[in-house]
Amino acid sequence: MKTTKISFFILSLMLLLVSGLSGWVGNAAAASDSGKTYIIGTDVTFAPFEYEDENGDFVGIDMDLLDAIAKDQNFKYQIKSLGFNAAVQALEANQVDGVIAGMSITDERKAKFDFSDTYFESGVVMGVSANNDTIKSYEDLRGQKVAVKTGTEGFSFAESIASEYGFTIVPFDESYQMYEDVKTGNSVACFEDYPVLAYGVNQNNGLKIVTDKEDGAPYGFAVSKGKNQELLEMFNTGLANIKANGEYKRITETYLGENAPTVANQGRWELIQKSLPALFKGLGNTLLYTIVSLFFAFIIGLIFGFMKVGQNKFLRGVATVFVDIFRGIPLIVLAFFIYFGIPQAMGFTMPLFLAAILTLSLNAGAYVTEIIRGGIQSIDRGQMEAARSLGLPYRKAMIKIVIPQAVRVMIPSFINQMVITLKDTSILSVIGLVELTQSGKIVIARTFSSFDIWLTVAVMYLIVIITLTKIADYLEVKVRRG
Repeated sequence: MKTTKISFFILSLMLLLVSGLSGWVGNAAAASDSGKTYIIGTDVTFAPFEYEDENGDFVGIDMDLLDAIAKDQNFKYQIKSLGFNAAVQALEANQVDGVIAGMSITDERKAKFDFSDTYFESGVVMGVSANNDTIKSYEDLRGQKVAVKTGTEGFSFAESIASEYGFTIVPFDESYQMYEDVKTGNSVACFEDYPVLAYGVNQNNGLKIVTDKEDGAPYGFAVSKGKNQELLEMFNTGLANIKANGEYKRITETYLGENAPTVANQGRWELIQKSLPALFKGLGNTLLYTIVSLFFAFIIGLIFGFMKVGQNKFLRGVATVFVDIFRGIPLIVLAFFIYFGIPQAMGFTMPLFLAAILTLSLNAGAYVTEIIRGGIQSIDRGQMEAARSLGLPYRKAMIKIVIPQAVRVMIPSFINQMVITLKDTSILSVIGLVELTQSGKIVIARTFSSFDIWLTVAVMYLIVIITLTKIADYLEVKVRRG
């Protein structure tokens, strides 16, 4: 009877999850089929093509071009800032309708995507620290390390000449990470697209350009192969129109012309003050995802935890497999699989919020399962046997005798899991989740002030975690005293 009730409860929960998932999918599909709003993926840190200004708005050449073309062709769009690699994967998984992110048109990419007409001619240059007078050409790189951004034209160019000039490639996901690696001396140089590095030098990023521009692939707007052709046609038509009426020239000169704005010199405190609104917004998202994920993780852990201490071998086996799978897969791999892998394989669009909650809940749920199992099994068997000998049924003995003692044992582990889950939200920035860490990255991409911003982000994490830990400790004492 007990096993039947547990099985019925699990079945009901699975049906709720499936029906909920269907609801999410249905809503996303309806929006996509409407033909009125296109989801466009982009990078988050690729100034002057896309970056976030002090007001929290995404600006840059790509953003302004897309806006001008959308107005010219009368279509609506929604920007999804993911980071370059995540944006490309999202396009492959049909999570977005198109990508505009300073994306070079290469033969390899043409096999997977359809590109628009060229909207910008680029090229690769080499940058070194502004104080470095020893690296002036590729010949000076022999035996040295060179920083590159993965998936970019600079990465491909560095790969093509690495063996010839004898240097080692150090890959990074973001441009600002390359710059910091060069400034700190870990790498002696970096390869970057000319307009991006030239803009960064103009914004006092601490580097200088030491080589002429190499021929590189031009930039284009991309859609999945054979899909969203109407969007591609509108982009090409709109691009031709804004080139003809002068809007294209005005946009590019805004960011690359002689009168392009430069970063005003700001004091340390002034910089932190202006960055706090964006960081607090990211912190709010971190807390929201942590609370919601732990709620579902607790439900999952409760179900599988009781299955692991039950007498049914099949249910114990199912719970063991669940824990082995989700405790054995790294969180970042699980995030990529849920957000990119499953939608690509099954042909639907998964909202970022749902993917993030599923990833964190399943990962934390596996650990909570073990916490509950360990807590229950830590109670001496003699207490259950004594309760049963006094005539108490199994369920009542568990509720009245075993579980209250087990909860006291579990509390420190629950607090530890809460802190781990809160910090794990930062890993989900790889799929575009704008939480506290991702907010810090975006601010640094604009200000090039790694030390000040990362110090502020670290202090914010520290304050929140210490506060939550103290509250949890207080509750633990209250529970222990009954």
